Amino acid sequence: MLSISHTTRYRYDRPVRLGPHRLLLRPRDGHDLRVLKSSLRISPPARLHWHFDTFGNSVAHALFADPSDHLEVQSNLLIKQYERMPPLLHPDWPKASMPPDYDEDEQIDLAPFLAMEFPQEAAGLQAWLDAVFQDRPDATVVFLKALSAAIHNAFAYSRREERGTQSALTTIHRKMGSCRDFAFLFMESARLCGFAARFVTGYLHYDRGEVDDFVGGGSTHAWADVYVPEEGWIQFDPTNLIDDSTALVRVAVTRTPLQATPISGTYERGDSSFLGMDVSVNVREMSEDEHDAPFPSEPEASSLS
Repeated sequence: MLSISHTTRYRYDRPVRLGPHRLLLRPRDGHDLRVLKSSLRISPPARLHWHFDTFGNSVAHALFADPSDHLEVQSNLLIKQYERMPPLLHPDWPKASMPPDYDEDEQIDLAPFLAMEFPQEAAGLQAWLDAVFQDRPDATVVFLKALSAAIHNAFAYSRREERGTQSALTTIHRKMGSCRDFAFLFMESARLCGFAARFVTGYLHYDRGEVDDFVGGGSTHAWADVYVPEEGWIQFDPTNLIDDSTALVRVAVTRTPLQATPISGTYERGDSSFLGMDVSVNVREMSEDEHDAPFPSEPEASSLS
């Protein structure tokens, strides 16, 4: 079991009136992940309305009544993960070759995830792919793993604090980026090669005693999913060169990086100044004894009727 505490705090020099905020912080249960306990603490107090978005992600809308010089959102989760089966147990399946062979229904369902977000970058991205893959693998997962490795090895990781995600060509030209930049470069490259790909946001968990070179912990993490016929969505994290691993704790999946922003909203600025934002994420394993311990309550959030 994993205990996850994710705290985000925004600071202002004087009380401001907060507009509606969208919170994308709670994982949705699946065959590989189960949410055992969850709580959401918000200051100043907020009223919450929960719903599912177009991707099936669990979203909370927060409404505020009182002005405040800060906004603090703390999400606490207790989850249980289940081992994922290795992809392509039978690599000789007909649909395991390049390019992917989606059937008619899959092409309709996957259409939003097949189109590049910035099609004007297709020529430049194709030139980079041609230079990297002079001898391109003809097996689906072999190629995708090689693409992840190419990004991991060619670009320097940089934890960017500014909002937004670099375009694929921007990352290539700068030769550096954050986890979300690498995930987006991987997505756009996969889509250009005919794959359906989506953006994933969540957390990174690993044993610090065994792995020294993982990056992206201590905050939210980002990677990509690719849909492979007969296998479904497979995770690829070019930042840490891992795939389909329980080290990746999924929270939400979206078509674009912007749609996966964990917390978004507005405030009436007036004469106030924004002083900054602090984010901290703590992911740790819990024993069965700790599982039975009291879990943080949520006295500062209520549901809309």
